[in-house]
Amino acid sequence: MDIQSTETPALIGLDWGTSSLRAYLFDVSGRVLDSRHSACGIMHLPKPRESGGFDDVFESICGDWLNASAVPVIAAGMVGSAQGWAEAPYIAAPANSAPLIGALKTVVSSRGTLVHIVPGIIERGAFPNVMRGEETQIFGALTAHPALGAGGKTLIGLPGTHAKWAFVVDGYLERFLTFMTGEVFAVLRDYTILGRTMHPCAGRDDDAFLRGIDMAVHAGATGMLSTIFSTRTLGLTGELRPEQQSDYLSGLLIGHELAGLSSHLASQGSTLDDWKLGLIGAENLCERYRTALHRIGAPDAGILHGTTECGLFHIAREAGLLPAIARSIPE
Repeated sequence: MDIQSTETPALIGLDWGTSSLRAYLFDVSGRVLDSRHSACGIMHLPKPRESGGFDDVFESICGDWLNASAVPVIAAGMVGSAQGWAEAPYIAAPANSAPLIGALKTVVSSRGTLVHIVPGIIERGAFPNVMRGEETQIFGALTAHPALGAGGKTLIGLPGTHAKWAFVVDGYLERFLTFMTGEVFAVLRDYTILGRTMHPCAGRDDDAFLRGIDMAVHAGATGMLSTIFSTRTLGLTGELRPEQQSDYLSGLLIGHELAGLSSHLASQGSTLDDWKLGLIGAENLCERYRTALHRIGAPDAGILHGTTECGLFHIAREAGLLPAIARSIPE
């Protein structure tokens, strides 16, 4: 292989979610040559889809890359939803990455570029669950960290607006849970009486956060709808200062999430100790979850970096979108 082959652009990857878009330019080895960020998620396009909203954003962020080199394009996330550029039907769990690779949905941009969209995953049952974008991160994590998915059982947490916990067994995403922790926190803080007595705080108050976790785990038998009111009453009794209440509420909600996760595992005859743990997401939020997991006595959870990039590149390569030379490069 000549030197130029590992420096020349070979793929564009898009992580296109509800509120933002991140684009990556890869060489044939999977190294990121350049990356860009846009606030134009699928719900924040400059104009409607029917009027070319997706095309305009795609051109603005990737146009010069494509002018320089007509490379293939792969996209994951809400861009493949019913509100996205083109709907990519869900793949049913349990699944490994092969069904995703075999069911890429294509849409043609205004310049004639084929954009290959990764499907999401659905878990059917009494409580159906869906994900779009997280599946690419999960399989990217297993590719980037082979030891994580090498046999046995892996539990991957993806904190965020709608936190996910994915149960991976021998490389298969068996099932997953969704907790609306981030969104509920934002609503309670911004639109309920709980937020009226909160004051912004420049830093984090770990003591208040841990108190919230302890309340949820050890005194939360009446459920979240009861315990969240303590955010207000502890303030009224002077036990929580206004600047502590946000961190306390955060700990309370994450504590209830982890208590629910532990309860689910117990119903399956398992505990957190039976799983290798990993976290994917914003560093500061993952650190909060690590703190919470440590507080409840769970095994250490490593923070997994670069999973979206690795997942996009892995799926594109296995789907045959890259030049032949790219598939001959050792892992």
